[in-house]
Amino acid sequence: MSTELTLLSGVCCRGREITGPRLRDLLALLAGSPRAGCGVPALVDGLWPDAQPDNPAKAVQVLVARLRAQLGADLIATTATGYRLTLAEEQIDASFVLLQAAKGRSTDPATALKAAEQGLACWDGEPEVTAGDPLSRLRAERASTYRDLQRIRGLALSQLGRHEEAMTVLDPDGDEETLRALLRSEAATAGPSAALARYDTYRRRIRDDLGADPGLELQALHRELLQAQAPIRRHGVAHEPNELLGRDDDIAAVRTLLRTSRVVSIVGPGGLGKTRLAHAVSRDATQRLVHFVSLAATNSDSDVTAEVASSIGDARPARVGNEVTGIVSALGPALLVLDNCEHVVDGVAELVRALVAMSRELRILTTSRAPLGLSSEAVHLLPELTLADSVELFRQRARAARPNVDLTDATEICRQLDGLPLAVELAAAKVRVLSVREIAGRLDDRFSLLRGGSRDAPERHRTLAAVVDWSWNLLDGKGQDALADLSIFPNGFTVDAAGHLVDHDLADLVEQSLLKVVDTPWGSRFLMLATVREFAAARRSDPDRAITGFLKWATEFGLTHHEQVYGERPTATVELIRSEQDNLSLALRHAIDRGDARSMVGVGIVLASLWVVENRYVRLVRLQEETAWLLSHYEPDEETLDATRTLATIGVSTTFAVQGPKAVRAMAVLRRLPLAPPTTMYRAIATLVVTPGEQWPAMCEAEEPVLAAMANVVMSYLYEIECDVDRAVLAGRRALEVLDRGPRTWLRIMVHARYSELCLQVGRPEEALAQAHAILALIGDQGDWPTEAGIRWGAAIACLQLGDPDEAERWLDEILPDYGEQNVLAPDLGLRASIKLSRGDIDGGLALWRESLARLRDEELVRQDLPGFDTWAMENEAAAVIAHALHGRLDLVAAVTRGQHERLVARLVTLPTTSSLSVGGYPVLGALLLAVAATDVAHAPTRSAQLVAIAEKWRYTKTFVGIDRMRQVATDADRAGYEQAVADYAGLANDELRRVALDLLSG
Repeated sequence: MSTELTLLSGVCCRGREITGPRLRDLLALLAGSPRAGCGVPALVDGLWPDAQPDNPAKAVQVLVARLRAQLGADLIATTATGYRLTLAEEQIDASFVLLQAAKGRSTDPATALKAAEQGLACWDGEPEVTAGDPLSRLRAERASTYRDLQRIRGLALSQLGRHEEAMTVLDPDGDEETLRALLRSEAATAGPSAALARYDTYRRRIRDDLGADPGLELQALHRELLQAQAPIRRHGVAHEPNELLGRDDDIAAVRTLLRTSRVVSIVGPGGLGKTRLAHAVSRDATQRLVHFVSLAATNSDSDVTAEVASSIGDARPARVGNEVTGIVSALGPALLVLDNCEHVVDGVAELVRALVAMSRELRILTTSRAPLGLSSEAVHLLPELTLADSVELFRQRARAARPNVDLTDATEICRQLDGLPLAVELAAAKVRVLSVREIAGRLDDRFSLLRGGSRDAPERHRTLAAVVDWSWNLLDGKGQDALADLSIFPNGFTVDAAGHLVDHDLADLVEQSLLKVVDTPWGSRFLMLATVREFAAARRSDPDRAITGFLKWATEFGLTHHEQVYGERPTATVELIRSEQDNLSLALRHAIDRGDARSMVGVGIVLASLWVVENRYVRLVRLQEETAWLLSHYEPDEETLDATRTLATIGVSTTFAVQGPKAVRAMAVLRRLPLAPPTTMYRAIATLVVTPGEQWPAMCEAEEPVLAAMANVVMSYLYEIECDVDRAVLAGRRALEVLDRGPRTWLRIMVHARYSELCLQVGRPEEALAQAHAILALIGDQGDWPTEAGIRWGAAIACLQLGDPDEAERWLDEILPDYGEQNVLAPDLGLRASIKLSRGDIDGGLALWRESLARLRDEELVRQDLPGFDTWAMENEAAAVIAHALHGRLDLVAAVTRGQHERLVARLVTLPTTSSLSVGGYPVLGALLLAVAATDVAHAPTRSAQLVAIAEKWRYTKTFVGIDRMRQVATDADRAGYEQAVADYAGLANDELRRVALDLLSG
């Protein structure tokens, strides 16, 4: 929230400087009490302290009116006794600085520093304290806040180790807390001797003036400074054998924690680099003495204290209490590092608790897969390496092993290694005998592959399996079974999901760093590294038990949430299902493999519902194919009846949308299931499916609005298939009208989108754009709507049809960059090409069209045989060829136009009958006819004109602007031929027009 009223340095409100003295004073008085405001008597006394006007209340009212006139009527509100500012405290600098001073009391120095600097920024410099008018008095009152903020800033800078800056801010005559920070910063910048001299001066002064001694904390710092003159000693701290990558932020974070906490634990799974991080922190620790003690070989909790005492040179075989005393005496104000604590965590916790209680200045750093659980402990959860850092680590280690190795597939390897430095190093070591591509291909069995680490690594770090096995063996049998069963989830799980499989406290697995907890909008989610998951899955004692529990959760989840996808506010539900999509997809596979039709329905319906709202036709077609047989043999119970009916309906409607009217198993399922009242979209579609097609037009007038709307939507598609786009538009409009009276947000959005498509096809861009705005209004504040990308593409097309490339580009720029599997079927490149062409950037626009063609000719993409891909590729090819032809650059797409006639003839010959055509069949072929006409117009103008006439009869697709210029091209070349063709073809049916087109192309 930005500041709207400044009073501390100049007087300005809402960007306007206030120069009138009384207006400035009035604002100052109101700002002094921003919440309660100021009564009229107090305002009068403040504004006219010596001689008041004849009518004081009226005079105040006049001043308020002037301010309202200058700054807005909403700035000052009238209260029962006077007036108050309507601004929030954060918007008034005089109040904002008080809020920042309060925030500056945070124990986190970074938070305190940010608050202090934001508050101090409200002054141009150190405030001048003068008495007199209300504004001066307000500024004088805030001068103490300025000093408080300066003090907070100095303390925070010192705590953060920014000592040179702190020295310029800290007041040498301040309180003892300030003096302690000043001494620490002076010791860091000028050395301990200078800080000791300052301390001695202070000690003498307060002894002479007050007969007192410095406080206990200051005396402790004095002792620390005396010891700081001792030599730096590092025991057990190793120097790095090579660069430590990607850990600068973690080193800084641990150092900060050590300044504010007595005990800091670096916690994370094995192989993450906790020990190396502890060594890095220890080398540059502020303590003069550091002892680094490894507990990897310590066998029991009872041996911990003796092991530590022995390592620091106090090996007296005495009672534990004496050993702890000896450790404290030997260490003093040191840093004690205890490495590898997870297997003796109780013993370490007991020792650390005693050391903290018996010493004042000792700092303790531990590394462990589990925290100690002490109140004195601050935990740093060590994150995995980023992909970039993992790739760089692999590159360095691989080059060291074999300098000329080809690293082309390094990123793919690192993407599978969970950001574990050890796993990356073990994989890199394999380049001695394997290529990087071979390593990537063998990672499915990572534990067999990743072994044989460097000889200077601990035994437990020489294989990836040994690292995980170390944590596995710290679990009891029940914990091991729980981890193994939960490893069935490929993408984490919630507490509720886990409860369907195991009866075990997840905290046990979290504490051993075998699970990681993340916060989500739906609560905590538990994640398992792929390495841990693979290890645990191989040790699953009863795979059937795990799968049964997994399917029970997935089925319950699906039956609970699938209908909410079509509710009034579906965005949250869609995001929830997305978070479980990987888990649900695996559950679906298990259900199909088991022949478990009930689970298949429960899981399949929620995935299908998600993919419907996301327009994921590729996945929907495959889902229909994979579930068809099992679905057709399932007799649903009462709980799954509606889900079974909806899943079958989605299968039928998906086939219709992608392949046209076609018999599928799902139709038989719907015919044998009882119908439900058509009050939802899929119930209405189910009703249509089991009703003879000749009755559908009558259903367009049904009393139930959802049934009437869906009947009109279906008819709009059938009319479009028959090239009767005008009737399709009328049907789309009727669908909107019957739904306009109820909420049904998702259904209304779908119908608005359908009507928008039709308006674009008949050249009504204004109406199409109005639909986009209507959809966004329906979405409102619901965030990222699943089909919003398609809505914005349609709006961009409408803007291009209206001749507004700038607005079209704005719509495109607001589309999220990641649109998943639909990216390849997106019109983005073609639309951006059209924008460039409309702006006169011919070379740039045509280059984008060729890029679009290249993307759609990718061999891997063609092999995928994506539903709808062939139709989209044809439309894209036609628009690209026409764009090049219109600008006289057909030579740039010669590879595309070569054989164009033959390919189009082949498509026309194999064209199915109209009754089985898919949506877009004839219109897309019409676009291809225009492309042929564009290439032929120079040497066969009459045939080109005739092809244009047929394309118009087929209502060619108009996704891309420019394609509609072909009529002008044809009439310019042969107007008479075009007009004669229009007359000749007026009464011909589509099948007859196809034969005419074949004759023209073959002639």
